[in-house]
Amino acid sequence: MKRPRFWAVALLLAGTALLLHFRGNRDLIPASEPLSQVPRTIAGRTGSDVPIDQETLDVLGVGDFLSRDYTQGGRSLPIGLLIAYYPTQRTGVTMHSPKHCLPGAGWLFESSQYVDLNDANGKSHQVGEYIIANGDNRQFVIYWFQEHGRSIANEYLARVYLVKEAMQLNRTDGALVRVITPINANEGTSAARARAEAFTAQLIPMLPRFIPN
Repeated sequence: MKRPRFWAVALLLAGTALLLHFRGNRDLIPASEPLSQVPRTIAGRTGSDVPIDQETLDVLGVGDFLSRDYTQGGRSLPIGLLIAYYPTQRTGVTMHSPKHCLPGAGWLFESSQYVDLNDANGKSHQVGEYIIANGDNRQFVIYWFQEHGRSIANEYLARVYLVKEAMQLNRTDGALVRVITPINANEGTSAARARAEAFTAQLIPMLPRFIPN
């Protein structure tokens, strides 16, 4: 039997898609640079693109996607960056929360919380921080929804803003940003958190070039 949370998400997604569809206006899509131009050097790390398989692309839908691993000369554990940007969500293609995708891949959530993270310029952003596990493998995850210069950790609130600004601004563009790094048994969770947060703090000020404010 499906849990109430599943049905709440399903109804919210369906309601959002129907409202945007029947409203029927053409979206205003601001100019932006493609995600392929995201800097390959962030926080002293160098990025290498990771191909996204067709099955995953089919799930993601129509948009611009980036999957990249950032490493630091093999001296530390990698940081994975995934950005899924949708210029329009009016066609029914909307951002998918990792809370629903990761369990299907065998990952379980050990902990979750919303936190305020300061970027490199001192600006505060609300993000979600999670510890996930699959057998003996554990990872530290930061993700949030980026919409019109606003970071949103809560998926339900992101839907509310989506509908509100579709009506007010005629915009439905937005993105999911995920930063993930392994938790090494020898270093513990705090080191993984510090590594992910330091990277994210440098990344966020770069995002308006690719995800319009």
